[in-house]
Amino acid sequence: MIKRLILAFLIALPSMAFAQKFGVVNTESVVSALPEYKEMQATYEASAKKLQDEYDNLREKFQKEFNEYQAMPEDTPNSIKERRTQELQELDQKIQQFSLNAQNELQQTQQRLLQPIMERVRTAIQTVGQEGSFTMIFENTMPVYTGTDAVDVTPQVRTKLGI
Repeated sequence: MIKRLILAFLIALPSMAFAQKFGVVNTESVVSALPEYKEMQATYEASAKKLQDEYDNLREKFQKEFNEYQAMPEDTPNSIKERRTQELQELDQKIQQFSLNAQNELQQTQQRLLQPIMERVRTAIQTVGQEGSFTMIFENTMPVYTGTDAVDVTPQVRTKLGI
């Protein structure tokens, strides 16, 4: 009987030695709860507002010049009409280029502002992982299946971040 218990223990020992602990975390909820994230959003929205105002000014200028072009008398010389048409086309191209540049600038601003926040969250997740002896911690935004042995570490990460 003792030999069987020892044999069962020896067989189970390797599987116990390689026991793995998995965790899941919802970083989106953690990030959105941080005060720094709210500050980042305010800064981002202020930048977006400035760019939108400039875009609106350009569109307004275009509309004004287009209305003037349409209001030109029938007997206006073709050279004047062609010059005005070319000016409108150039202004339209400037507006399109500004729009593309503004989108790129906003994307870069968002990445620049979000990077330190994400780094702080990653560090907290790593700390929780090390302290809890987790083999891996996965993002749980779209889990197909989460077993009962996977631990949700979101509350621990929030605690590490002081939220």
